[in-house]
Amino acid sequence: MSAEFLITSFIVVIAPGTGVLYTLAHGLARGAMASIVAAFGCTMGILPHIAAAVFGLAALLHASAVAFQAIKILGVAYLLYMAWGVLREKGSLSVANEVERRSYPGVIVKGFLINILNPKLSMFFLAFLPQFVSPSADGATLKMLGLGGIFMVMTFVVFVLYGLFAAAVRDRIISKPRVMTWFRRAFAGAFVGLGVKLALTDP
Repeated sequence: MSAEFLITSFIVVIAPGTGVLYTLAHGLARGAMASIVAAFGCTMGILPHIAAAVFGLAALLHASAVAFQAIKILGVAYLLYMAWGVLREKGSLSVANEVERRSYPGVIVKGFLINILNPKLSMFFLAFLPQFVSPSADGATLKMLGLGGIFMVMTFVVFVLYGLFAAAVRDRIISKPRVMTWFRRAFAGAFVGLGVKLALTDP
């Protein structure tokens, strides 16, 4: 494992994206534990993309414009759905003093869907992992899976830190309804913007 891999991974992970927004939203609206659960769901959504890249499925997705477009459309639709839920205060920014444990599986599933419905992740890992492991080297598959695992751990840790920060300022925010309204609008706009960006992505 090289320092270049760790630095590059860290830069990619800290860049604001759908997973970061989702985790921040839960930390801000529902507190620390909800943000950790959200971070876990988003991190698990990376796993299928790593597996796809390592085992060559991403190459098939890249070659098939129809498959790529189908997943992309689902991803865009889901991001717009998230934006609508935030605006109606029934989604990630639905403020609650406590989140019941039975709601945690739903938080995980939504976080998982946010990432698994983004075909750009498969393309990223297809281009990213082979730079650090030669596909023809002995044990290349295991090495790439190992690097993917490190990327996931890094993602989880960074997302948790984002979420805990949001949870730390939560009490100051939710006590001001007008501020919370603007936060909901900002998050909804960000989800829409990411959806538009994904819609304009080519295989």
